[in-house]
Amino acid sequence: MPKNNNKKLKKLIIVTPIYEDIKSAEKLFSELKSQFDDDIFIVAIDDGSVKKPVDINILNNQNIEGIILSLVKNVGHQQAIAIGLQYVEDKIDWAERIVVMDSDGEDNPATIFTLLNALENDAIDVSVGKRKNRSEGIKFKIFYKIYKAIFRLLTGRSIGFGNFTAIKINALKRIVKMPEISTHLAACILSSKLRIDEQLLDRGKRYYGQSNSNFVGFALHGFKALMIFSEEVLVRVGIFCAYIAFLSIAGGFIAILLKFLGVATPGWFSIVMGVFVLVFLQTGTLTLMTLLLTGVIKNNVQDNTTYDSFIKKVLKSSKILT
Repeated sequence: MPKNNNKKLKKLIIVTPIYEDIKSAEKLFSELKSQFDDDIFIVAIDDGSVKKPVDINILNNQNIEGIILSLVKNVGHQQAIAIGLQYVEDKIDWAERIVVMDSDGEDNPATIFTLLNALENDAIDVSVGKRKNRSEGIKFKIFYKIYKAIFRLLTGRSIGFGNFTAIKINALKRIVKMPEISTHLAACILSSKLRIDEQLLDRGKRYYGQSNSNFVGFALHGFKALMIFSEEVLVRVGIFCAYIAFLSIAGGFIAILLKFLGVATPGWFSIVMGVFVLVFLQTGTLTLMTLLLTGVIKNNVQDNTTYDSFIKKVLKSSKILT
């Protein structure tokens, strides 16, 4: 278990996932070293890299204290972060402030101080980074605005931040106990009832190459966020379906009444009734699908007590105090 023997020194813990991108990680660690010198402890999660597995020399070469959690397989970005946070809460007994960030450079190390300053307020548990502007193409921006609108409509909440967060240890103790942490960190934090403060931050420039994410990946990521609030989504969809079903039934009665009164045009009754029945069946099917999806999500939530089963080995830098 990593120990901090100097009780006066409160190191900042950085949790970051890495997958087949050692060059970016090296660049990030170099910038963190220049920003914080010896006042950081890195928890890097190697998310099952095969071509370029992360070696402990990535920390040793820059004289940085930290560990590398080498996972048995690729579990995905969000679950890799969850494993890192669970390890910190369980194994690092001196942790006080934890920052989660991506290792590709888009989470700018220079803006970490802004997140940490917000945590000086006793009324704030988690400080989150919200991008001042987005540099993606027009298609992504349109999709992102649609996603945010749908998310607000179905959950009654607004989500405008990602993984770049600063967390107090007491808040982390709550977050890691939530099964949703492995699905979507930002949505998990939003649903935790913790006191959140948003900070507008400049986005960093990606160190190397292009993002491997695609439209399908972003859509799946957004869907997972919605599923964190599956019960709220179910209630709202259920109310909408019930409203539509009521209108269909009411319309059916009106059509029958007009038929008996003899004021309906020949052939009109069968068409209208067919439409109302079809709408009623569709809303019923949508309700059942929502119920089934909610059940599937709840049944497939990871058991947080088994996070260590994903860790193949823990590599410790030569600078760790023992």
